[in-house]
Amino acid sequence: MPLEQQKRHSFYEWCRRGEPLIWINAAAVSLSAIAVIGLLILLTVRGFGHFWPADVMQANYQPPGESSKVLIGERVQKEAVPIEQLRSAGFQLETDKVFLDRELIKSGNRDVSGADFSWVLSDYLSDITYPEEIMVLERHEWGNFYGYLRGVKESGEAVATQDQSHEVLWNAFLERLERAKELHSKIEKIEKKDIGAINYRIEKLRLRERGLELDEDLSSEKREREQAEIEAERAALDAEYRVYQEELVGLYTAINRDSIIAEAMNGRQVELRLAKIVHAFKPNAMNVFDKVWFYIAKFGEFLTDEPREANTEGGIFPAIFGTVIMVLIMSIIVTPFGVVAAVYLREYARQGLMTRIIRIAVNNLAGVPSIVYGVFGLGFFIYFLGSEIDQVFFPEALPAPTFGTPGLLWASLTLALLTLPVVIVATEEGLSRIPKALREGSLALGATKAETLWRVVLPMTSPAMMTGLILAVARAAGEVAPLMLVGVVKLAPTLPVNGNFPYFHLDQKFMHLGFHIYDVGFQSPNVEAARPLVYATALLLVVIIALLNLSAVALRNHLREKYKSLEL
Repeated sequence: MPLEQQKRHSFYEWCRRGEPLIWINAAAVSLSAIAVIGLLILLTVRGFGHFWPADVMQANYQPPGESSKVLIGERVQKEAVPIEQLRSAGFQLETDKVFLDRELIKSGNRDVSGADFSWVLSDYLSDITYPEEIMVLERHEWGNFYGYLRGVKESGEAVATQDQSHEVLWNAFLERLERAKELHSKIEKIEKKDIGAINYRIEKLRLRERGLELDEDLSSEKREREQAEIEAERAALDAEYRVYQEELVGLYTAINRDSIIAEAMNGRQVELRLAKIVHAFKPNAMNVFDKVWFYIAKFGEFLTDEPREANTEGGIFPAIFGTVIMVLIMSIIVTPFGVVAAVYLREYARQGLMTRIIRIAVNNLAGVPSIVYGVFGLGFFIYFLGSEIDQVFFPEALPAPTFGTPGLLWASLTLALLTLPVVIVATEEGLSRIPKALREGSLALGATKAETLWRVVLPMTSPAMMTGLILAVARAAGEVAPLMLVGVVKLAPTLPVNGNFPYFHLDQKFMHLGFHIYDVGFQSPNVEAARPLVYATALLLVVIIALLNLSAVALRNHLREKYKSLEL
């Protein structure tokens, strides 16, 4: 056989064995894995790098046609820009270069300069230094402050000035800042926990009083007795409230006593209340170990604190909690309904035209856009079912709705409907794979059909059920569109779980990581400040979905190993 014919024969045999498809599939899997890994690396670098305390530079900046000014800030981003684009923006540039580098500088001090980010041309930066005395102040509002510490005041009197050594001045500042943080924690506890609990009990008394007015069958004697009890409880609560109010007045007086004099990059000196400062540090004076410790603390704060500054600062714990609790409730609701529906379709329903139509409808429901489920949840669960519940169980609260408004329960039910077809299909597929001989053997040994289903068929189908649940969790945890209609909000003041009876409030609105990403990324008034948090929150959402799925996968593998012998 000629050599060329042998090559054609070998190529034909290679194709006939299906090896090209193997290589194509392997390449597709490799590209997908590379894309996913690259996405995770991008999210990690862009997001979690935000918490690293970057050095703060000081430089002179004098673009053509403008006066020189001192610039203080973090170097965030650098890019090359065509020279014609800069000239069209109004820069009078005399250069032969085609491109010029420009840098995004986070200069903070939004309350002083009006904007805390600015673009500068790198070629016109000079005398770049990194003084160790530059401080960064994270504040409850107005973002970061960059500048120099010039004095510390207590009750309007200077207790430390720039005439003293910087170390003495800085230590006096830190000492009073720690005291201000302790006072702020006490104020927050009283306002959110103690006074919040009193307000909750007062509201309950108001609803109880309203219930007495609506109860026409109540005798006048009992009505008067109940009213007297309500007035006594209200008086006791009012007295307790006044005690907390007096304590708050003293705490606010103490926390507003201390302030500092700080100098911004334009030389302007401002007085800042320590009550408005969250953290203070000098990044240029920190070594690697100090920065690592600071990074860990900041990342922990991101996971455990509440958001602030229109969600562009602080943490995202309420969004994490809301996402996890909603997915858990959804899983508890969708699993039994999906399994019961699949069992009926496979084990009990007569296999005919109607059953085939139902299966087609279930498969089609899996492809319905999620926003349609949101509209259905808003109309049926909230406006119809929730309103009826309010009429029957909470008439004293009307016209203010209790369950007739978006909340955690309705969001979970809506997502349960959205993911129900996935669970039904996966469970039914698992039931179809159970050998008929196992059912017949169980019936031959005297078991009823229900006992066979409960003790033999369903345990062996449990891995398929878990597969459906995994797919349901993966889809539900990332949904945003329906949640915007049935319960999620930009900022929830309290968690759905607290110390007030009944402790778990399914009627409350909640925060969600997916909506948080949308809100911070597209609705934030400060886009540059919000961008790193978008990356960090997106990565965190991916991690939470992965952890939920891995937990379900581990349980599925355990069940699969447990019932493998029965399949054999």
